[in-house]
Amino acid sequence: MVQPLTADEFADKANVSRETLHKFQKYVELLQKWQKAINLVGGDTLDDIWRRHILDSVQIADYVPSETRIFTDLGSGAGFPGMALSILLGIEVNLVESSGKKIAFLREVARTVDAKVVLHQARIENLKLPKSDLVTARALAPLGKLLDYAEPNLAPDGICLFLKGARVDEELTEAQKTRNMTVERFQSVTDPNGVILSIRDIARVG
Repeated sequence: MVQPLTADEFADKANVSRETLHKFQKYVELLQKWQKAINLVGGDTLDDIWRRHILDSVQIADYVPSETRIFTDLGSGAGFPGMALSILLGIEVNLVESSGKKIAFLREVARTVDAKVVLHQARIENLKLPKSDLVTARALAPLGKLLDYAEPNLAPDGICLFLKGARVDEELTEAQKTRNMTVERFQSVTDPNGVILSIRDIARVG
């Protein structure tokens, strides 16, 4: 059995400063506190929160283009990966979440750690945002549906970074029936069955 990752081990793997680690520690404390009242993450992931949620989210930072200015995270939930990336990178992220309770949690995290986020309580399909250079999502929907959500909010030269699991090949095959796109895939550092998909140049077929 894999031993849970500690905060200090996370800091070493992610190469974060003590100041940034302190912010993530505050984030984790709030998540553990709020989880008792509302279901923010799967209960079986709490014992290894630094690996399953914090490191899993911030690994995306390696693939965020340096020129990213408008960044949108869809279905943010407890803030993964969008809030975590905002804390790590110090850049503004639009967090889109329909649940009022989760928005309240995200607001408290942002206030506590001074994160640069803009909260949008809305269903994704009803939201009109500035065209984004980057769109992210984790554990939200199958790839085809994710692309349905992302495309209206994506700049022509923008990219999507999606964390996907063991069914990624099946989801890619299905999505490519209706779209042409340039896809790169990177191995997850937290899950042997997980990948990060980088998708750009999305165009509908037919």
